[in-house]
Amino acid sequence: MELQAKHHHLRWGERPFLMGIVNVTPDSFFDGGRWHETDVAVAHAVRLVEEGADLLDIGGESSRPGAPPVEESEELRRVIPVITAVAKAVRVPLSVDTAKAAVARAALDAGASIVNDITGLRGDDRMVDVVAQAGAGLVLMHMQGTPQTMQRAPFYGDVVEEVASFFSDRLQVALERGVARSRIILDPGIGFGKLLSNNLDLLDRLDAFIKFGRPLLVGPSRKSFLGEITGRPVKDRLWGTASAVALAVERGAAIIRVHDIREMRDVVMVASAIAGRRHTSLREQHA
Repeated sequence: MELQAKHHHLRWGERPFLMGIVNVTPDSFFDGGRWHETDVAVAHAVRLVEEGADLLDIGGESSRPGAPPVEESEELRRVIPVITAVAKAVRVPLSVDTAKAAVARAALDAGASIVNDITGLRGDDRMVDVVAQAGAGLVLMHMQGTPQTMQRAPFYGDVVEEVASFFSDRLQVALERGVARSRIILDPGIGFGKLLSNNLDLLDRLDAFIKFGRPLLVGPSRKSFLGEITGRPVKDRLWGTASAVALAVERGAAIIRVHDIREMRDVVMVASAIAGRRHTSLREQHA
């Protein structure tokens, strides 16, 4: 499987790719304020690549539950200097985490090659055209509601079936508006308008989405559902994250979005080695 994103061509091989998180925000749930200044954010991004990040996701608007929206001008002020500097410092693909077409366009001009849209092209009708015209990669993420409302009693009949239906619809929209299938990534949106049971179902049945033939991105890093299970605060959820990451790899995730690259690189490598042997054995049994 291959992903095309502007001049980048990523082909999956021995293990899923690791996407490092660079939040240029004062209020993200785990690292809000830590990388808010441009020079600090750039240094953090470079360090993530040195630790093994294959991609970087840079965002200037928090999407934690209840987070207030950020004005376009402020989001541009936060992220564009960082993307400009990071693009000169590293060679890995950069993703901009935004739902605003104007921010996406400026970020792509500054050196980003992927747009990570948590609204799945529902937030800004101009977004799909920006992505198509730039030949950029596109992450289509599922979210019930908005960051301001998504955790107010979310409800599903069958969360996996409903997310699959969402993927089918959003893929059609993107393709009809000129985004090539080879440029699309799918993200079930762990923690975005989901109860604990929904998150567990999505992780357990992640392989149900392989039928779409596109890379699956999973982002469980330090999220609240891990705290519900373990009773631990966000700063102590590294091992819970590792468990979710290992399962996601076994179930077919192609990109793992995490804060802790150095630790999760080992988790992904070991889980991939085990899963690869199992999948090879199953193919041989059914040959």
